[in-house]
Amino acid sequence: MYLADGLRLPTNWLDYTILALYFVVVLGIGFAARRSVKTSLDFFLSGRSLPAWVTGLAFVAANLGATEILGMAANGAQYGVYTVHWYWIGAVPAMVFLGLVMMPFYYNSKVRSVPEFLLHRFGKSSHLLSSIIFAVSAVLIAGVNLYAMAIVLEALLGWPQWVAIVVAAAFVLVYITVGGLSSAIYNEVLQFFVILAALIPLTIVGLKRVGGWGGITDKLDASKGDSFLSAWQNTGIGSDNPLGANWLTIVLGLGFVMGFGYWTTNFAEVQRALSAKNLSAAKRTPLIAAFPKIFIPAIVVIPGLIALILEPSIGKQGGDFEFNDAIPLLMRDLLPNGVLGIAVTGLLAAFMAGMAANISSFNTVFTTDIWQPYIKPNMPDAHYLKVGRVITAIGVVIGIGTAFIASGFSNIMNYLQTLFSFFNVPLFVVFIIGMFWKRTTGAAGFWGLLSGTVAAMVNYFWFYKQGIIGIPTDQGANFVSSIVAFVVGAVVMVVVTMVTKPKPAAELQGLVYGTKSPGVEEPPAEGDDAWYRKPALLGWGALILAALCYIPFSL
Repeated sequence: MYLADGLRLPTNWLDYTILALYFVVVLGIGFAARRSVKTSLDFFLSGRSLPAWVTGLAFVAANLGATEILGMAANGAQYGVYTVHWYWIGAVPAMVFLGLVMMPFYYNSKVRSVPEFLLHRFGKSSHLLSSIIFAVSAVLIAGVNLYAMAIVLEALLGWPQWVAIVVAAAFVLVYITVGGLSSAIYNEVLQFFVILAALIPLTIVGLKRVGGWGGITDKLDASKGDSFLSAWQNTGIGSDNPLGANWLTIVLGLGFVMGFGYWTTNFAEVQRALSAKNLSAAKRTPLIAAFPKIFIPAIVVIPGLIALILEPSIGKQGGDFEFNDAIPLLMRDLLPNGVLGIAVTGLLAAFMAGMAANISSFNTVFTTDIWQPYIKPNMPDAHYLKVGRVITAIGVVIGIGTAFIASGFSNIMNYLQTLFSFFNVPLFVVFIIGMFWKRTTGAAGFWGLLSGTVAAMVNYFWFYKQGIIGIPTDQGANFVSSIVAFVVGAVVMVVVTMVTKPKPAAELQGLVYGTKSPGVEEPPAEGDDAWYRKPALLGWGALILAALCYIPFSL
């Protein structure tokens, strides 16, 4: 990732004051949360005590990092309205499925992480492999957020890159190490509102500058064609469109395989739901998050379109700006001081939320799924609390090291989606088959996960990068890699299951659909049975609303 030198912002003392106040509040939240951290469960899962509205906002904020702000604005500039598929097909259905179907399995089994569920369902081999895969992917994605943050601060504020990296990493390190997951979650709630305060004015001023949606339509229809502002036009098999994908790869590759793979198994998200105070709150966490997710395209995709109009050379060979420059470009050209300080703070908040989510999930998985069961079992709880804090620091350092891998991608969303197709999709295959087929064996879980991961990598690095198959874009290749990973993983799981011995049915209670959880389920908390809190109502409401949002872009 690279931001052009011409993006230096005219910041003044007011902007820096706003930024400094934000850092003070972030650290204050971290030290305030420290008082509640007495055990490892408090540190890793907030003692499972948080209300649904807090975990719901944290759930969506954890994803609202570099992926969302720079990446989706870049996608808007590069692919147009096709980008809404990442939200209305690629996110909302999977978030609803997580809340209604999968959270009861996660929460009732009392697991502390997503890999730990595989330990109960399949055994140690699948557990260890998934833990290692997730730990690697977590620090890679944390590095994306940290690197993007440093480059943005260097370009916008003139900070040397190493200063930006050290400052940003230090603040994330301090508030997570001190306050654990509670600190990360409460800061994510704050960051969610700061991000909105930054992006909503930017979008409104930008729309006014280009003549509203009518101005966008007139200008981009003329330069890009009318399909650029349509969600489904030219997505027939064999048709040409900016995304390089057809309706089948969008629905199956992005919507089902990649979307479900990310939202239902990515522990950086699921961890927020596991920290909820009861099962009802855990189920509602992703459902509450789905509603703001539906409308986020209005403040990230539209700015990408606006930037394309204000700077037509963006993303072109030999041009001054890349697609990743869309948001900073608008900040430079449209915002006055004061509002500019809020925008810079919002951008910084987004990066910190994304990095904190991955670092907090990394320290949990490493400590509870690798260190405790395989390296130092049966130690006092205080030992694991200490290890969690130490590995947080190590994770931040590793994130700094992995950050520069992202530098080879002009669109960081392409890089992140590549990682998701490698790591999250094979994990989803194992989960979905293991949850709904009692016969599935432990060996099948291990070989399905391994083969799906390898298949995705082979498809991307060999078939796509070597030009053996003709896919025009990285995103199109990622959709195909996801489908390949899912199919290969599923086939291997079925074959291995048929030649290996399954677990006894008694050991699968509460782990497979149609079986009851061991013990007595907790009764709903007071007020949880109110009609407006019904998970089914929230879930179906989100699905219907997402479908309705397609109508204006499908006519």
